Amino acid sequence: YTTLFRSIKIEIFWLLYYNKRNANADNRCLHMTKEETIMGLFQHKKEKGTAELPPTPPVLTPTEPDAASEGRAACMNRLESVLGAPSSKGVVLKLYLENFKSLNKTFGYDYCEELLSQIKSDLKEVAEGNIYRYIGVEFIIILEQLSEGKACDLADEILERFGNVWKIRGVDCLCSAQIGLCSYPGHATSTDELLKRLDLAVSAASDCGPNQMAVYDSNMHTQFVRRQAVAMYLQIALEKNELEVRYRPTYNLKEGRFTRADSYMRIFIQGIGLVGAAEFMPIAEDSGQIRAIGYYALDHAGRCISELMNTGREFDSICIPVSPVLLVQEDFLDQVTKVLETYQIPKGKLALEVDDSALSNVYLNVNITMQELSDMGVELVLNNFGSGCAPVSSILDLPINTVKLERMFVWQLETNPKSASIAGGLIQIARELGIHIIAEGVETENQLNALNNYQCEYQQGFYYAPTMEQDVLIKVMGTTLDESRVTIEEEKLKMKM
Repeated sequence: YTTLFRSIKIEIFWLLYYNKRNANADNRCLHMTKEETIMGLFQHKKEKGTAELPPTPPVLTPTEPDAASEGRAACMNRLESVLGAPSSKGVVLKLYLENFKSLNKTFGYDYCEELLSQIKSDLKEVAEGNIYRYIGVEFIIILEQLSEGKACDLADEILERFGNVWKIRGVDCLCSAQIGLCSYPGHATSTDELLKRLDLAVSAASDCGPNQMAVYDSNMHTQFVRRQAVAMYLQIALEKNELEVRYRPTYNLKEGRFTRADSYMRIFIQGIGLVGAAEFMPIAEDSGQIRAIGYYALDHAGRCISELMNTGREFDSICIPVSPVLLVQEDFLDQVTKVLETYQIPKGKLALEVDDSALSNVYLNVNITMQELSDMGVELVLNNFGSGCAPVSSILDLPINTVKLERMFVWQLETNPKSASIAGGLIQIARELGIHIIAEGVETENQLNALNNYQCEYQQGFYYAPTMEQDVLIKVMGTTLDESRVTIEEEKLKMKM
């Protein structure tokens, strides 16, 4: 399984993830989540590589309508006509059936075909526009000469219907939907532009939960343009070595000194300003640039560890966050091995941080890679411990050495007694299991005192030190608060300038 998993091609993975579609045997598309895509590719590689494995039962997708007037081609033709007409204006609504794939697996093809027919019939009753079954489980309604406000009212009416059960053959089911709206010609002057805007709006609606709607407006357009600018500049930053790697030291309460540090990246983009990793890493994941960026950070951490050892600094480890995408790179473990050997890094000095959301639905896949990393002597850190994305019990089965307490618990220590109780309980669980725990985001003395009462071993945040360049980190690492106070205060002043 390890060999099969590592042979998954990342280009295929991200193409499917970015478009959120997967073609079935009939070349008709179904939207898929990121986790579903990973698991689907893993299953595909198993079936391809091992003849004895039984085939996965096929999942049928309802056929496209036979009438050309209802299909994708007719929809595209009408959109071209509407957008090309002078003085034409209106709104286009796109409806996506979110959980249709699970309904298809549960109730079967015939049941879902009747469900689609009933949905189409209901849409015709409430919408006075051209309704098209666009692709698979997507509908497009062209609302000519309709204002954006009235289109939103219509969308609310449609979503209200999806809040109720659908009865097919006497059997009830709940089918959730997402709606995206885009007005023309205000935000789109061509069909391709319009369809891209609608996809973005539907995606924004899905981020808010089931049965939601989103309008492609000026704010969403600004975010889209910014996202494009960041994606385009990332390549330039890589070529010109403009990705800035900084480190935030972590204070060891027991030893009374800084013994760890986490890697942090940022870039400066003209016209935008400083852009942190929290913003550009998801963009890099979508664009496929995450591989180059991730390996750049890995190599930088290797050099940092080497410098710390050469200067005789005593420290536990240097940690870099790893995107779940890197875990499915077939050469990821080879790249880690290369860094370990190139910089002659001892076991336990390099730490890789994985967000607990990566464990939610691809548990087996991550477990395989993490076990190999552990065997190589890499410290494994689980981020956002206690957030609920993955069960707390996951630390029992995975080779986790360290966990990071969810920031929200730290921030609410002063204001929410319940948060303090949860934080204290998680710290105790980690301590009794022999797992190190780090509290991130410590900014006030009250938070510090609360964490000290719970005997939180490692603490990190602006209260202790800001992010700093590698040469400054070398001065701070292994020192006490008093010994590094002047250096840290200088760095804090730089951050405020």
